[in-house]
Amino acid sequence: MYKLQLKPADKMPKYKQIVQSFIADIERGVLKDGAQLPTITELSGEYDLARDTVEKAYRELRERGFLTSVQGKGYYVQAHGDTKLKILLVFNKLSSYKKLIYYAFIEALGDQATVDLQIHHYNAHLFQEIIERSLGKYNYYVVMPHFTLATSQEEYLKVLELIPAEELVLLDKDIPELNRQVPGVFQDFNRDIGGALDALAKELERYPRMTMILPSDDNYPVEIDRGFRQFCRYNDKQVAVKDNATDEVLTPGTAYVVVRETDLVELVKKVRQTSYLLGREIGIITFNETPLKELLNMTVITTDFEQMGRTAAQLILEKKRIKVKNPFYTIRRGSL
Repeated sequence: MYKLQLKPADKMPKYKQIVQSFIADIERGVLKDGAQLPTITELSGEYDLARDTVEKAYRELRERGFLTSVQGKGYYVQAHGDTKLKILLVFNKLSSYKKLIYYAFIEALGDQATVDLQIHHYNAHLFQEIIERSLGKYNYYVVMPHFTLATSQEEYLKVLELIPAEELVLLDKDIPELNRQVPGVFQDFNRDIGGALDALAKELERYPRMTMILPSDDNYPVEIDRGFRQFCRYNDKQVAVKDNATDEVLTPGTAYVVVRETDLVELVKKVRQTSYLLGREIGIITFNETPLKELLNMTVITTDFEQMGRTAAQLILEKKRIKVKNPFYTIRRGSL
């Protein structure tokens, strides 16, 4: 039996909701061309609808070319020939790194899908609004589930659980607490930073102190802080985590791990105002590769953003229901 998408609290007339439900599933490919629809009697009985309501909906669908009727046999889908997948991509924010994911995702999908992009800005309530008004309209919902540190896990879990498991793909972050198995491409922030710093252990031997500049106002995953502190503890480093580089007083023998580009620029300016040598008395490791960091000869630890986009597209196109850890790697340069 066809599953109709009806919302009792919606002020839209019931016949309009029926029309929208059928059109959404035809466009998503859930209802294939030529598929037989429930009879008016079946649909009205299943959903406790007046026959006139169903008849009015079917009449509009027929007038708009989405179904055809055969005397004595019933109603059949008349698709409009668009078989592309419809995908909703929901990011936490739009940045240069997110653009790399987006364009790689689009390129990997090619002409097999159309993609709409929405931004929830770390706001669980906005995320809920986006999902609730989009349910039933897409084949897949690809979600980046990063929210403010003050957001309780229950807030966004209940929204993710609104999305059918077979239509949800998680991006950038895994959520083991989700009560069903869903595919995704994720970073393991704790292990990734620990592994990247381990790879630089020889270069870091000359620095007894390590300081991470991690802004508290930008909702970075807490696992970044945790992985950094674990590395310092296991390697007997003096450790500090600071909100910004503005008031930082440079001390020789310190290696900085810098997340935000503005703090990187501030640190480089401070180094140049001293006699300290970058890569000798002061070390700098930065997050995520950009042309500026290459120009400044900065050592970088970074995830492969383009690979993340390609892998997410591959999971959808190949209908794979697996979790894939995204590559994380180190670029050694002269700042360490």
